[in-house]
Amino acid sequence: MESGTVLTGNLSFLGLGDLLQLVGSNGGTGILRIISKYAAEPGLIYFDKGNIISASNALLEAKKRIGIDAVYSLFGWIEGEFEFSREDVQVQKIITTNRMEIILDGLRMVDDGVVPILGPVSFAKKTDAEKGPTIPIIKGPLVDYMYVVDEEEFYKGGSIAQENSHGAWVWVILEGVVDIIKETSQGPLTMLKIADGAFVGSMGAFLFQSTLRSFTAVAATNVQLGVLDSQRLSNDYAGRSREFRELALSLDKRLKEVTDKAVGVYLKKNNIKEFVKDKKPFKVEEDKLFSITQGQACIIRKTKNALIPLASLGMDDFIGRVPFLDIGHEPDGATVLVSEDFEVTELDIDSLQEEYKQLPLTLKNMIENVATCVSITTSSAVSFQKKKVPKKKNK
Repeated sequence: MESGTVLTGNLSFLGLGDLLQLVGSNGGTGILRIISKYAAEPGLIYFDKGNIISASNALLEAKKRIGIDAVYSLFGWIEGEFEFSREDVQVQKIITTNRMEIILDGLRMVDDGVVPILGPVSFAKKTDAEKGPTIPIIKGPLVDYMYVVDEEEFYKGGSIAQENSHGAWVWVILEGVVDIIKETSQGPLTMLKIADGAFVGSMGAFLFQSTLRSFTAVAATNVQLGVLDSQRLSNDYAGRSREFRELALSLDKRLKEVTDKAVGVYLKKNNIKEFVKDKKPFKVEEDKLFSITQGQACIIRKTKNALIPLASLGMDDFIGRVPFLDIGHEPDGATVLVSEDFEVTELDIDSLQEEYKQLPLTLKNMIENVATCVSITTSSAVSFQKKKVPKKKNK
């Protein structure tokens, strides 16, 4: 592996959340150095193939100086410089939390005043009345305009897509922020905030398998969208191996599952006992990926005080670690339970990874965007578990 500094800049231009996503999505191995004039030593974040495995911050007390607390503390370094050097990393892996959850939690901690801002200015901690859910804005990579066949504009507050309506097209956000919303018995629930380079629409839409929208999309700012060439995307997808096509569709399905389960958790209707009934644990090894050939699997997140349902999977769905995607589920971030008749076949990870590298840029970006949304929606489900459901307003 060639070593050396490959990325430098100012934190006022590119914040830590964007940096972690950029290095991670490119599968970087090396050290990210965060440099501040208010700290004698830089903060360090270590990556292995896009995964954050360790971190250090010499300003912290000894027991928190290395590990996940060090990462969170660096979100408070909003002034300074950064540099990422590609190099072999010799530190022990002590962080297993997935990248997007780290970003989400770090931003929330800064917003809530749990992580202090490093600098000469102190910021008042928010009161409980001022606190609200912190939803990071998901940005995508640079847009490939070769796939954009038309452009549309929406003013702030404009409806882009409506849940349960029909629509067989997909947009990429050229400029602006879009809220992705689920309709619930307690009113609209914002699940995601997406911006430049992210996609509005599922892979099922351009495959013409399901034209029924599973979400409402509303312009949170003035928005410019690019309409993508659905036929070209469909042809790109059709050119992949059967195993890769099934993996991509299963990922798309997992996002819908996680979103529905998160809404259930929000409404305190997760029904976990029924979800795991007659299921037994299935051990997922660190470097294994499987396709389900028979039976059912359910994915759950274990927290200190609860079990949270995430997804129900069946034939042709995958379980295990996808080396080129960061969804924050099994093996580190979720547990797999399976039915008695459960059977799988092992997938060739190296072959799938090589195929992923060869994907046309827009299709590759879409798949990565879905994985990111799975991760953030999972984190939202965990957050919902800790909150009380709001009372329905009387009309």
